[in-house]
Amino acid sequence: MPSSLAAPVHAELIIKKSRFIGCVEAVPDRAAALARVARLRAEHPGAAHVCWALMAGGQSAANDDGEPGGTAGRPMLEVLRHQDLDGVLATVVRYFGGVKLGAGGLVRAYTDAIAQALLKAEKVPVVRLRTLRCTLPYAQEGLLRREAEKAGAELVEVAHGALVEVTLRLPDAVAAAFVAGLNEAGQGRIGWLKSEGG
Repeated sequence: MPSSLAAPVHAELIIKKSRFIGCVEAVPDRAAALARVARLRAEHPGAAHVCWALMAGGQSAANDDGEPGGTAGRPMLEVLRHQDLDGVLATVVRYFGGVKLGAGGLVRAYTDAIAQALLKAEKVPVVRLRTLRCTLPYAQEGLLRREAEKAGAELVEVAHGALVEVTLRLPDAVAAAFVAGLNEAGQGRIGWLKSEGG
C-alpha cells in the first residue's frame, strides 16, 4: 500500500565541497510541487541547481535543473518509487563546491540526499477515498447515518426534499461492502446516484 509523509524532513550532505540539501515532503499535486520548487529557488539564490522528483500518481515527474541528463531527478524519483511513496516531492538544492563529481558521483549524491532524509521520515498510509451519492426515504436516514459512522464515512452533504439525498466520502476499500450492506438493510429503497469521480 502506498504511503505519504507525515511531515517534511531534510538531510544535508557535503561531497567534495559541494553541499546537497535534500528534502522530502507530502504534496497533493504537480501544481503544489512546482510552487514549492519555485519557493526553494527564491530561498537559495546562490544555489547552482534545484533538482526535484515528484511521485504523485499520473502527475509524477523529475527535473535535473541543468545537471547532466538522468543524474539527479530520475534517480531521486527511483528512490521514491522504491519506497512505495505517493503524493511526495523530493528536492535537492546543490551548492557547487568547485569539484566535478562525474555522472556516477552525481547519481550517488542525489540518491543519498533523498535516502538520508527518508531515514528520518514518518510514513503514513495513503487512503484512497470514494464519494457516493444516494437517495432514500426519511425513515431510513437513521440507518444510513449509523452505517456510515461504522464504516468511517464522512457525511459531506445531506439535503431533505421529497427524499433524503446524501453525499458521503469513505475509504475506497470498504465502499463496495458498505453499498451492499445498505442495499440489503434498506430493502431496495436506497437509490445510488452517479457521483463525480466515483
